[in-house]
This record gives sequence, structure tokens and C-alpha cells, in this order.
Amino acid sequence: MKKMICSVCSYTYDEAVGIPEAGIAPGTKWEDLPSDWKCPWCGAGKDAFYEKQDETVADVKEQIEKPHVEKELSAMEMSIICSNLARGCEKQYLPEQEKAFSQLAEFFRANAEPVSDISFEKIADLIEKDLSVGFPHANAEASENSDRGALRNLVWSEKVTRMLQSLLKRYETEGEKMLQNTGVYVCTICGFVFVGDAPPDLCPVCKVQSQKFEKVERRV
Repeated sequence: MKKMICSVCSYTYDEAVGIPEAGIAPGTKWEDLPSDWKCPWCGAGKDAFYEKQDETVADVKEQIEKPHVEKELSAMEMSIICSNLARGCEKQYLPEQEKAFSQLAEFFRANAEPVSDISFEKIADLIEKDLSVGFPHANAEASENSDRGALRNLVWSEKVTRMLQSLLKRYETEGEKMLQNTGVYVCTICGFVFVGDAPPDLCPVCKVQSQKFEKVERRV
């Protein structure tokens, strides 16, 4: 029988075991779970799961496509990068560097051109490209250079990106109904996004406690 793994939090659904405490009997096939079934740990939809396979390193390396990384970054992209670096410095208690990156982020944002061609489809396409091209290439480079820190960060960021993809697919199906009478919470450590009445006790990606989550309020 199959084992299906959540690409966000690594929860494994084993068809042979089921989830008896949730009323899912042993032997229940993956296809027989409801279409709106959610991961018990992180809330990701069924689309975020993949079947456990035995692949060799050579098989994986052969599938990697190199992304286009030579183009000059836009002012908005530079602003986002500097903003992320500022947050990273904050978590490492480096106030001077945090301030410098925050100032750079504001500088680039002030000089950025407004985004005019954004759409739901374009966001979904960009996320898919990150997952199918960007992350595999980055992981291969980090592995080749034995960069354990980069590999650890890539694990977190890829899981968060897969959750965003799952939420986008869910929004495509449910629309605004998905966000009615519920909350949206973001982990300030890894960026994991959770939609629900209250954040999980532990972040399913980086394992910090719920007080590290911030509630996102809708803009008026």
C-alpha cells in the first residue's frame, strides 16, 4: 500500500495504518480520502502530498534544470532581498546590520516601479517555477559545496513555498469563502502561513511555539 508524504511538514499518510483517531480506518486508500481532506499537522491540502518513491541521487541530479540567474534584479526584488536579510539579522541579534539592511530595503522600495501585470495565474506560475527549477538547482549547488546552513534554510523555505502553493490552489477553488470567519497567521521565524481560528501549538516547519505567529489583518 502507498505512503503519501506532506511536502510542507513531512507528515506521512500510510494507507495500511489510516488515521483511526480521526475516523479513517486502516486500509483506507489515498484516493478514497475526501477531496477537501487536510494534513493533520499543517493543514495543507491533498495536492501538497507526494507518493514516497525510491530514487537514486543520479536520477534526481539528471532531472535538474538550471534557472536563469544572470539577469539584473529589479529595485523591488532588491528591496525584498534586503528586507529578508534585515529580518535574518534581527533573529541573530545584529541590530546594526538589521538597521542597514532595513534602510537599503526602503531605498530600493522607494525607487521601485509599481507592479502592474500581476495576477493570480502569474503568482501561481512563479511559485511553480521556484519549486520545479529554483529549489532543485539551489539544493544541488548547496550539496555540491557541502553548505549545511544553506541546505537547512532551503528545507524551510521550500516547505513554506509548498504551503503557499497549496493555499493558492485552495483559494482558486473556494475563493473568498476560504478566508471568511477565520484567521491568517504567519510564523515570524520561517514564514509558514496557517489559515484557521488559531495558530498551531508548534510551527510544523521550524517547530517554534505559537507565540511566534503574527495574525495578518486584512487591509481596508
